Amino acid sequence: MTTENPIMSSSLFDRAGGLVELFNRSLAYLAPVGDVLLRLWVANVFFKSGLTKIQSFDSTIALFEYEYSVPLLSPVVAAYLGTATELIFPVLLLLGLAGRFSAFVLFVLNIIAAVSYPEISDLGVRDHQVWGIMLFVSMAHGPGKLSLDYLVWHRLRHLWRREA
Repeated sequence: MTTENPIMSSSLFDRAGGLVELFNRSLAYLAPVGDVLLRLWVANVFFKSGLTKIQSFDSTIALFEYEYSVPLLSPVVAAYLGTATELIFPVLLLLGLAGRFSAFVLFVLNIIAAVSYPEISDLGVRDHQVWGIMLFVSMAHGPGKLSLDYLVWHRLRHLWRREA
């Protein structure tokens, strides 16, 4: 009399494989939402910083003159460039328009901001590290399916197929 081991049963493996496949498909549907949430989170940080800078631009210039040590640029030029970057590129990143490039620009700005402020706290360093990782993921992965890049690319591909 032979009894089949329930652990080694092929139907058990089939059911487990089906559950894993269902789990993976579910995550694939949620991935675009995760991409948007990641872009929203990091874009919000940089955009709010830009809004703070334009509230009192004289104070911003003074900060760049006396607090931040931005290399190669005058404090006024650095203040204008930094503020413009913090107001323009987070919007592009959030929309997913030139998403990888926008993430790259903010990634570089993030590094410059962390290095240029000599009195940054340990918590400030950790914040910049988290934002850097989030921006790196957006650079490496791209903005995802819920982005203008995706929409434009698929529209162009559709037009190119028509012409061919």
